[in-house]
Amino acid sequence: MRYRYHTADVFTHQPFGGNPLAVVMDATGLDGETMRTIAREFNYSETVFVLPPDNPAHTARLRIFTPARELPFAGHPTVGTAFLLVHSGAVDFDGPETRLVLEEGVGPVPVTVHRDGAGRVASCQLSVAQLPEFGPPAPDREAVAAMLGLAPDQLLDGEFAPTAVSCGVPFLLVGVRDSAAVRRSRPDLVQWAKILGNFWATEALVYTPAPDLPDCELHGRMYAPSMGIPEDPATGAAGAALAGFLGSRAGDGSHAWRLAQGVEMGRPSRLMLEADTAGGAVTGVRVGGTSVAVCEGWITVPDA
Repeated sequence: MRYRYHTADVFTHQPFGGNPLAVVMDATGLDGETMRTIAREFNYSETVFVLPPDNPAHTARLRIFTPARELPFAGHPTVGTAFLLVHSGAVDFDGPETRLVLEEGVGPVPVTVHRDGAGRVASCQLSVAQLPEFGPPAPDREAVAAMLGLAPDQLLDGEFAPTAVSCGVPFLLVGVRDSAAVRRSRPDLVQWAKILGNFWATEALVYTPAPDLPDCELHGRMYAPSMGIPEDPATGAAGAALAGFLGSRAGDGSHAWRLAQGVEMGRPSRLMLEADTAGGAVTGVRVGGTSVAVCEGWITVPDA
């Protein structure tokens, strides 16, 4: 069988930046093991398989695979798939914006798609299906620092000490003192397996305030060896966890941050993060950005 696919670079406005994504537009007939094999063939951080929705009121059902495993939710696949569904004409609409609902393992994920005056997709923004969940206490700062090749005093402490948070996929959020520490971070995979191998969050986002980067408040790098991703150039699920974490430490109201990621990989990305807080609780988290189409074609899958 032949299956149509598209690729896009997500969280960027320039081709060959951001995070590449492959989307098989109609994956009906493919089983999970075949999807996993195709994801390994593309070898992107994630590959998405689009299926008919379980609820006919929704747009589509997505299955999302890294080269190593299936995920219940991921940000750049959600944003990129919404972009490609509209860009390719699989979903059509008129007017400045429309709302898609994509079914994922965490539940229905709403995505707002914005168009510019020329009718092109300008940006897509997801709203998380799962509000921030805080995990067990993080490993101690010395162990986390050693795992990242950093000195303990380069990690933030107090209310910004390493914290595990999930909006569908758990991440250890590691705040560091400056962009130099972000750039110096290098995972020690032996230490990583010892420290995070059996922890609630097996992936980590290293982040810092970023006054030295243009038009960004935050600078980050995300490492996910258990997913088969040594480093990810743009991670919407980690951005959602970070927005929820920062929102929980901000006053009531709506808050926004721009996160630069992928800089050290030569794939600069910009993620727009938002969180709403009321009564001291986070009531909403959103992640959005721009995408660009890169290529399209057919993949042939041998009959079983």
